Amino acid sequence: MMMAEKPVEVFGRDMEWRDLSEFVESPTPGLRIGVVYGRRRQGKSFLLRRLARAASGLYTMAVEQEPQPALRRFANAMDRAEGRSQGALLPDSWETALDHALRRHRLVVIDEYPFLLKNAPELSSLVQSVYDEWDFRADGASARLLLCGSAISVMSELLSGTHPLRGRAVLDMCLQTFNFREAAAFWQAADPEIAFHLHAIFGGTPGYRALIDPPVPDRVGDLGPWLAKTLLNPAHALFDENDYLLREDPRITDRALYHSILASIASGAGTPSQIGRQIGRPDRALAHPLSVLRTAGFVRPVHDVLKQRGTQLTLMDPIVRFYNTIMWRRLADLEERRGEEVWAASSDTFLRQVLGPHFEDLAREWTSRFAAQEVLGEPVGAVGQTVVSDPAGRAQHQVDVVALAAGEPLFGRNARVALLGEAKYTTRQRTVADLRRLEHVRALLSGRGVQAERAALAVFSRTGFDADLRREAAGRPDVHLITLADLYGPAVF
Repeated sequence: MMMAEKPVEVFGRDMEWRDLSEFVESPTPGLRIGVVYGRRRQGKSFLLRRLARAASGLYTMAVEQEPQPALRRFANAMDRAEGRSQGALLPDSWETALDHALRRHRLVVIDEYPFLLKNAPELSSLVQSVYDEWDFRADGASARLLLCGSAISVMSELLSGTHPLRGRAVLDMCLQTFNFREAAAFWQAADPEIAFHLHAIFGGTPGYRALIDPPVPDRVGDLGPWLAKTLLNPAHALFDENDYLLREDPRITDRALYHSILASIASGAGTPSQIGRQIGRPDRALAHPLSVLRTAGFVRPVHDVLKQRGTQLTLMDPIVRFYNTIMWRRLADLEERRGEEVWAASSDTFLRQVLGPHFEDLAREWTSRFAAQEVLGEPVGAVGQTVVSDPAGRAQHQVDVVALAAGEPLFGRNARVALLGEAKYTTRQRTVADLRRLEHVRALLSGRGVQAERAALAVFSRTGFDADLRREAAGRPDVHLITLADLYGPAVF
């Protein structure tokens, strides 16, 4: 069976559509299982509905129900798909229902699978049993089963350890957010500055745009009134998005603790000890909640790529960072519909705790995704940051962007560095002094055995560069001056 081209209404997701199509089209006989998961509002259901339509398959979405109503709901979906009146099919078990569906449909998609598992924890074992039964079929028949869900901790564990589906799934797809260039095109942003601000608030989650009436602001100066009607409006669906995201993970029961941890990370605490000092708990007591937040997709590490003991924690979802820096402490004012007032009073916090860190994040993402093709001419490996001590100068130098050459291991003592960069989101133009600091850091690293002597030097700036820096960079192939427009690239604007 040949799948149709990706539907025109599906923005991006070219690689995901290709992988899903190959999963469905595979000529391998028997039952093949795939798992698709990701945070809320990433477009999983949107994508899988269209996949099922293109494959003439069966798509059904579970809801929070007791076992018997849930089974009837699945049977009713089969009735509709197969042209019977509702209630015509009455399977006595999930095993019978799954076998019936897979015998009649090349593709079966069960969305929000964790809702079924909540009241029927044996379901994965029944899927395993159906899978094993198909192994004994001699007729060469084939079927495909996709299990999808938003509870990352539940979905990601389906294929791990001693779980019944371990070793039985051939597709394990985590649907990610759009990258910042894709997000700019998706939001139809007017210029790099507004695209950057939108991404710093909403990230690359496509589902947020569907909840906001168009158009988005053309200018940064119009963000305040626009946000007051949307994200900062207590009547808007996104106002409580932070709580909704936390509720998705069944392991997060003490939400006050998790809110405190997220707020601490949003304010700049990047290690367990720093977080513990801020919230009044010993860092050893934070090991479990931090592990939960990492596996649930709330928190990610930004590695010091040259040293094992330098990893900093940061928030993955910009809307969570925005909530914890701008909204959380002013909820009473927001409930009184003072959104524009809160926005105006938060401008300095927004600059320091949101835009500044986000600019560094985008500089690292650009380096990882686009630098090889656009400036370096060679692939890069791990990208992170580092801190370089300077005993002679009695200083420590924070390096915002460090890219290892492709194939170099993290934390290698003599790793080859492809790029060193500094990223500052300020109104001041960058000067030759910024370049000299990077040169000094490069020399310090080279003197310690790190292969950095040929590393490219990149200065990332919001507002550009003075004439002296531009003049020197023009004559040096190892120096790259990257503006916000360069980050987004000519293909976006």
